[in-house]
Amino acid sequence: MTSGLSWFSCGARRGVSRSALACSLLGALLFASRPAAALRPTAALACASSVNGSVNDSTLLALHGSGQTFADFLAATKARRAGWLGLADSARVSDALLTRARQVGGNWKLLVVAVDACGDSMNTVPWLARLAQEVPGIDLRIVLPAAGRPVQESFRSLDGRTATPTFVLLDAEGRERGCIVEQPRPLRDWARANRGVVSLDSLHVGIRAFYAANKGEAIVTEAIEMLEAAKAGQRHCFTGQAPAR
Repeated sequence: MTSGLSWFSCGARRGVSRSALACSLLGALLFASRPAAALRPTAALACASSVNGSVNDSTLLALHGSGQTFADFLAATKARRAGWLGLADSARVSDALLTRARQVGGNWKLLVVAVDACGDSMNTVPWLARLAQEVPGIDLRIVLPAAGRPVQESFRSLDGRTATPTFVLLDAEGRERGCIVEQPRPLRDWARANRGVVSLDSLHVGIRAFYAANKGEAIVTEAIEMLEAAKAGQRHCFTGQAPAR
C-alpha cells in the first residue's frame, strides 16, 4: 500500500474494457492458485530493480531494537481491527515451509514498517509473525511509518513509491541482508503490470482476491527465499528508484 493511502481512497480510471478487467482479475487468481514451488524468480524479475538505499545498518538495528512485538502491535490496532485479529488467529504456515525455514538456522532480525490501516500489511504481517513464532532464531519487530520513514525511502516499491509494509532482514550482527516491499512477489509483479491499465477499483479487487485465495503462502515463501539467500551470502531485495523531480 502506498504510504498514507488505503485500498479504498482513490478514484477509478475510466475507459477500461471489460476484457481488460477480466484479464486482470483472472491473472490475480491464477497467481493465487500457483503452488509454492512455482513462486521462483525469473530472469526478468531478477533484473527488474536496483537498490537505492541510504539508511545504514546501525539505523536499521536501532529501529529493530525499538520496535514492537507483533503481540503489542496487534493489541494497539484500531483501523481494520477485526481483520487483524481474525488473520492473526487463523494464519498458519505449512509444515513443508516450516521445515524449510528451520533448515536455514542462525539468528535473524526482521524489521517491519507497517500500519494497521494498510490492507497489504494486514494480509502479510500476521503470516510472517506466525513464521517467526514457529521458527527459532527469527526476531520480528514492527515500527510505524513515522519512525520507519527512512527505511521506506531506502527500500521503495518497484515503481518508486514509499510503501507499507516494508520488510528488511538483518543478520545476527545487524547487517542488512534482504528486503520485501509492499506485497509478495507474484502479486507485486501483477499489480505493477496492471497499475494504470485497469481502474484502481479493479486493481484492488484483484489484490483482495489474491490474498483471500493465497492465504499467506506467497509472502512466507518469499521470506524463506530471502533467508536462504542470506545464508548463502546473497541478497534478495527487489526495489525501485524514487521518481525524478
